[in-house]
Amino acid sequence: MNKADNKSFLHGILLIVLFAFTAFYVAEFDFVKRLSLSPLIVGIILGMIYANTLRPLLPQAWVPGVKFCSKQILRLGVILYGFRLTIQQVLEIGLPAIAVDIIIVCGTLGIGILAGKLLKTDSQTALMTSVGSAICGAAAVLGAEPVVKCEAHKTAVAVSTVVIFGTISMFLYPVLYRSGVLDGLTDKQMAVYLGSTVHEVAHVVGAGNAIDAAGGNVADIATITKMIRVMLLAPVLLVMGVVIGRGKKEAKGKISVPWFAFFFLLVIILNSLLQGAAFIPQEGLAKLTQAINSFDTFLLTMAMTALGAETSFDKFKQAGVKPFLLAGILFIWLTVGGYFITKLIV
Repeated sequence: MNKADNKSFLHGILLIVLFAFTAFYVAEFDFVKRLSLSPLIVGIILGMIYANTLRPLLPQAWVPGVKFCSKQILRLGVILYGFRLTIQQVLEIGLPAIAVDIIIVCGTLGIGILAGKLLKTDSQTALMTSVGSAICGAAAVLGAEPVVKCEAHKTAVAVSTVVIFGTISMFLYPVLYRSGVLDGLTDKQMAVYLGSTVHEVAHVVGAGNAIDAAGGNVADIATITKMIRVMLLAPVLLVMGVVIGRGKKEAKGKISVPWFAFFFLLVIILNSLLQGAAFIPQEGLAKLTQAINSFDTFLLTMAMTALGAETSFDKFKQAGVKPFLLAGILFIWLTVGGYFITKLIV
């Protein structure tokens, strides 16, 4: 790129950076906090508002900078997400909870793909929606995007479905707990059920705290169960990369491997080693990890905003109601199926 192109490229990135800062600011509003909407979700909403109002005013020379945020910045954000996870968390929770997580993730992906075909939903949208419902909501959709390589509006549709049903779950589970519907579960079972079936990490934390306020003791175990579910993102992405790559092998001549998923795993291992190293001052390490996680959240917010900036409401209309019907089917499976699976195994 020449000097003018470099300048325009940076302008596109700076535009997304400004939106990301705005998303963090809006996320601190009380009513936004009560809804447990993270800066990532606020970012994609702001991006979509921009896409459907001022987007035509954006100089075309800035577009490569915006796309850079929705691709390369996204991959870096997913890799650094590994600093939130450790192998120690797996050891703490026990094999039954891990088994529930694996069954829920595999079952959700299988049902999602099958239901998508029955509903005649676009295959990429169905896969993205299934991954988001199966693992960790918007963050999983973002992780799957570089593997599936779908259009930005399909990613936005998938994110929208998991946010809607994840928010419903966050309010529904405490209501079911208070009403006695879930009395058949012990506190540990309730925690595993919550962590293995609710979409977003923030939704699990919100629902867990609400249940604890009602007399339960589930928030901590639920969060750990959820983070183990997040770890499954890496193997799922690797399998997806191989399967999708084989389908395109004849056209491209080689299988596309999502290398960022390997780096995601390496970061988890690195973080586990650091957390377990007795010679490292844990207070300083905790501050460093917190800073990395905050930076990572900002990167993911930039990526979500950039995806939103490429999504018009007309494309939502083209997608129709089928992705939301699919997400609804997966929501029922997670809520009902997850209950019986947890009760049977834990």
